[in-house]
Amino acid sequence: MVKSVHQKEMLQISKWWKDLGLTEELKFARDQALKWYMWPMAIIPYPRLSEQRIEFTKPISLIYIIDDIFDVGGTLDELTLFTEAVNRWDLSAFKELPEYMKMCFKTLDDITNEISTKVHKEHKWNPVGSLRKAWASLCNAFLVEAKWFASGHVPKAEEYLKNGAVSSGVHVVLVHLFFLLGHGITKENVDLVDDFPGIISSTATILRLWDDLGSAKDENQDGHDGSYVECYLKEHRGSSVENARQIVAHMISDMWKRLNKECLSPNPFSTSFTKGSLNIARMVPLMYSYDDQQCLPGLEEHMKSLLLENLPYRNTQEINE
Repeated sequence: MVKSVHQKEMLQISKWWKDLGLTEELKFARDQALKWYMWPMAIIPYPRLSEQRIEFTKPISLIYIIDDIFDVGGTLDELTLFTEAVNRWDLSAFKELPEYMKMCFKTLDDITNEISTKVHKEHKWNPVGSLRKAWASLCNAFLVEAKWFASGHVPKAEEYLKNGAVSSGVHVVLVHLFFLLGHGITKENVDLVDDFPGIISSTATILRLWDDLGSAKDENQDGHDGSYVECYLKEHRGSSVENARQIVAHMISDMWKRLNKECLSPNPFSTSFTKGSLNIARMVPLMYSYDDQQCLPGLEEHMKSLLLENLPYRNTQEINE
């Protein structure tokens, strides 16, 4: 029963992704809709939330695409223009962008408006301001990293991690989750979600540090990302890579303690939102544990068991592309 629900959702998402046509225009970008769907399926697994999972997959997919634009697709000048356009969210800025960025920005605008309309209709609150603000923060963080790389600058580890928690995309994900769930939408709670509260920042830091521990990148591209380990070693020249990785592992453990405390302490968020934050952190090792062939065997087995026994037209190749 549950597997059938997820399989139907995957078919809808695959059709949406194909019809969107982004990867036809952005040849350098990842084309992994099935893999991206694993996030919503893990974050909000309840069968009754089928529509929310489908909508939730859309911004998650765009995070990956925009990450690819900043990592491998755009020049620094183009990335600056794109970031300015997202910050202004003014369609007049649209004209200044190169064609591939125009398509991405239009898709971002369409999805943001579509989700905002649905949330407003169902929960009587228009989240468009919060969603746009979250996307702007993400692009600003991506641009900081692009400038670091372009200049050859290696930031202090603390500075890197503060920015990296934002560039993880977790804030964008959880802001969308908050509004799609529709529980406890008040001005006070919206302001709290907008401001990157502890439950979000601890989840984001877990993802960022786990990602940085990975020895491979799932996009298999010639992009350039720094890592906390690299920044730490530059700052502590007598330290070894092994020691730096142990420190990161301890930091992840500390962030888990913080996240558990945030979830167990009284907070204004719904149980579904709190569990969603925990589920992101739980899912991270599965999404970032590469083997020597730069594949994700744990994720592949997980997907096979949950989805693919009766899904006729897809396989797990896209997990490791």
